[in-house]
Amino acid sequence: MEALVVSILVVAIGEIGDKTQLLALMLAARFRRPAPIVLGILVATSANHTVAGLVGQWVRHVIPAEYLRWLLAGSFFAVALWALKPDAVKEEERTPTNRFGVFAITLIAFFLAEIGDKTQIATVVLAAQFGNLLAVVAGTTIGMLVADVPVVYLGHAASAKIPFSAVRYVAAGMFAALGVGALFLSG
Repeated sequence: MEALVVSILVVAIGEIGDKTQLLALMLAARFRRPAPIVLGILVATSANHTVAGLVGQWVRHVIPAEYLRWLLAGSFFAVALWALKPDAVKEEERTPTNRFGVFAITLIAFFLAEIGDKTQIATVVLAAQFGNLLAVVAGTTIGMLVADVPVVYLGHAASAKIPFSAVRYVAAGMFAALGVGALFLSG
């Protein structure tokens, strides 16, 4: 249960202001069809985070426990610093309309945008720390949906009221706390 709850919280807060959340906003504004966008986000995130979780499980089994806690702590601290950097989506990154439909465009765009993203890296680290692949992947996917679905449905009006700078500091603090926890609670 802890892996699920921590994964939801970490990713939901870490996703606010992230490039994939901005992508969700752009797709919602462009297509105005929330259901296929949300479904695309769900499928893309589930697939991407499953791969990331498998990498985290592999790391957990390959790296000796005495080194793993240092690697996990360092990874959480690195993601904490990364969370302080605001994301932006460049104009040329807009997804063109094509014959694949809104669901397929969202699926492909989200899967690709999430590669190497801080929430994907967080999924790897969480899976390595908790060793519960299903709970971590479910939690990180739910966390993405918690952050992105309101943006899809509420669109630009809601994004103007979110204090992204403050949220970045909260996310960085959570990742740093997880880093401290990995150092002192894992050994």
